[in-house]
Amino acid sequence: MTKVGKRYLENSQKVEPGKLYDSATAVDLVKAMANARFDETIELAVNLGIDPKQSDQQIRGAVSLPHGSGKSVRVLVFAQGEKIKEAEQAGADYVGGEELVDKIQNGWLEFDAVIATPDMMRIVGRLGKVLGPRGLMPNAKVGTVTFDVAETVKELKAGRVEIRNDRYGNVHVAIGKASFSRDALLENFWAVLDTLLRLKPASARGRYLKKIVLSSTMSPGVKIDPNLALSELEKRVA
Repeated sequence: MTKVGKRYLENSQKVEPGKLYDSATAVDLVKAMANARFDETIELAVNLGIDPKQSDQQIRGAVSLPHGSGKSVRVLVFAQGEKIKEAEQAGADYVGGEELVDKIQNGWLEFDAVIATPDMMRIVGRLGKVLGPRGLMPNAKVGTVTFDVAETVKELKAGRVEIRNDRYGNVHVAIGKASFSRDALLENFWAVLDTLLRLKPASARGRYLKKIVLSSTMSPGVKIDPNLALSELEKRVA
């Protein structure tokens, strides 16, 4: 049995069992509970009304968080020719080709995001079993297979994050740090929610946003009312 710490138990008492909160109150509560000695990550978890076993109901995309994620992102780019210089000038941490493939196959994984130009996918494809399970494989659907490497590197560095469902239909996205202001976290939250709605599969039936939970690294989850969140989002985009 997992041992629950004293801080976690104390924070759990601040969350009303079964209550569904509005987004602003949930952010305030999670920020108040993020009292560890480090800047805790604030994570959004959304359970979607999709069938993950169906290929046409997979959620795959990206969102540019207005205020970034608060994380320093190490970007690796597979490119050749002029694109190498473009990637380096844009701030890519690692740029190369075959030599990087060999390095990764030998166990090197000191990067957080991977971009590849389309002509490099012939060699990057060999890394599918390594990068795929870690969610790092370049993919055209999320814009990481592209010739526009400079812009993509800048976006990833600025806070563009990938959105994808797991096998249970859940999507997990870090939307910032506990040190972020309430408004910054809320704007990042709305950006993710809006993107999820845009990615809704046409074949999905029934309730799409089933559960929304906000938490910090060390805190219990705070449930957000999906219906209220949708209503709030509609008012923001109206």
